[in-house]
Parts: sequence; structure tokens; C-alpha cells
Amino acid sequence: MDEGTASYEKMDPLDLFDGWYGDAWASERDANAMACATADGAGVPSVRIVLLKERDQRGFVFYTNFESSKGLDIAANAMASLAFHWKSLKRQVRINGTVETVSDAEADAYFASRPRDSRIAAWASKQSEVLPERFELERRFARFGLEFEGRDVPRPDYWSGYRVIPQSMEFWVDRPYRLHERIVFERAQPDAKWDVSRLYP
Repeated sequence: MDEGTASYEKMDPLDLFDGWYGDAWASERDANAMACATADGAGVPSVRIVLLKERDQRGFVFYTNFESSKGLDIAANAMASLAFHWKSLKRQVRINGTVETVSDAEADAYFASRPRDSRIAAWASKQSEVLPERFELERRFARFGLEFEGRDVPRPDYWSGYRVIPQSMEFWVDRPYRLHERIVFERAQPDAKWDVSRLYP
């Protein structure tokens, strides 16, 4: 990625991401791990690692509990930043965008693909609430395991996915002497043309 900026003007950054993502899976064990930063209604930020579960022309999808800290942040402020860092490739991608909830059909399909115990855990965990002792979580897991014994485990209403719809995507490549490559794609609306710029490192 050392050509002039003009060489990227006709590129779709989502396609560029897919190429890098494929390269990452060839050398990284958890290539889908991404930092996900949100902020609450007062602007207080929070960041954590989540897993990318789907990438299509609409955006980047991860799944969680609506009542988790990130779920509450997104309910108050539907914006997020994602960051992928693939150390073996010396590459990084940063994504900023708006957040929408995936459809029930999408959430149901993904939830059904999870291991049974993971589906039970979604019922057992009051994500981000105070847990007095570990035994309480294990007790709830056992209780819901018995409750759903012999039948399918449905998706809880409070568990679903979020799609980050990118407004900007920055591609970074490590170079010697800190003369790194930084190419940023930006657009005002999801259906708008991408503007491309090169940034000083």
C-alpha cells in the first residue's frame, strides 16, 4: 500500500478491508478480534474487545446483550469506533460510524448457530451487573440448563446484534522510521461516494 492516493480513489474500502481480513486469518489466530469503543449520553467513553461476526456491504456486526454497558451506551449514543490491529501484518484498520440493531431474523440465525451451552449462558448472565459471587452465575447456568432441557434454547429478547455502518475507514501500514502509510476513506451518508485522503503519520 505505497501507491499514490489516486490509486485508491476508485476502491471500495469494504473490499480493501476484506482483502486485509483474509490476509490476517492466514497469520492471526483471532483475526476477528476488534476494539469497540462507545460513549454514554454524557460522552464518557468505554472500550472493550469484541468479535466481528459478519461483514457485508452494510457494515460490521457483533453480538451482545442490550443491557450490557455497550448496549446502554449505544441506546444513548448510537455511534461506535472499531479498531483491528494485526501485529503479524503490521497493519491496522480504524472504523467510525453509526450503529443500528440487526433484524430479528439475523439475530435468531446467529444465535441458533452458537453452541447450546453458549445459548444457555446468554440467559444465565446478567451482563455487566454486579455479581456477588461466582457460584451465583454457575447456579443460574444450571437452572436455565434444566429449564431448557430437551428443547431448543430460544434467543432472549435482550440479546441481539449491532451493525456499525462506516462513515470513515482508515487503513494503516507500519513503515520504517515511523513513516507509516495512512489512507482514510470518508463519506457523509451510507449511499454516498467515498472521499479518499492520505494522512501524515
